[in-house]
Amino acid sequence: MLNSPAVRSALAALTVFAGIGFSSAAQAETCAISFAVLKGGWFVGASGGSGTMRCKGRSYPISIGGLSAGLVFGASETRFNGRATFAHSPYDVAGVYGAAGAGGAVIVGAQVITLRNEKGAVLALSGRQIGLQVNLDLSGLSISMR
Repeated sequence: MLNSPAVRSALAALTVFAGIGFSSAAQAETCAISFAVLKGGWFVGASGGSGTMRCKGRSYPISIGGLSAGLVFGASETRFNGRATFAHSPYDVAGVYGAAGAGGAVIVGAQVITLRNEKGAVLALSGRQIGLQVNLDLSGLSISMR
């Protein structure tokens, strides 16, 4: 049974696909990212901010903008820190990220979120939120390199 050409071909194909999967994961680069975002709204919210991504001794300034809709009330500032993982270039981090979220802050709160954009870049972030805000919403976040 294991000597049949079909089984050998299937095993060879699985080996190739596994190698491709492992090689792309091994080639992913991870950089530090930090930014501050101001968010405010009443049913519809808007956010904006700026920060920096650091890769291999180089700094990349970034700008943040976004919209959200749902239950959004109040205003807050969140300072995020975390990591950005991408396959090709640090510029892959630029793009649009979508998320469904729930949270709140009364004076001080915490945020933890993982986002993925259309280029496959992944942001794993945590932050401290200051302000008065309650949200249960869908939001879009755009990151651009300056």
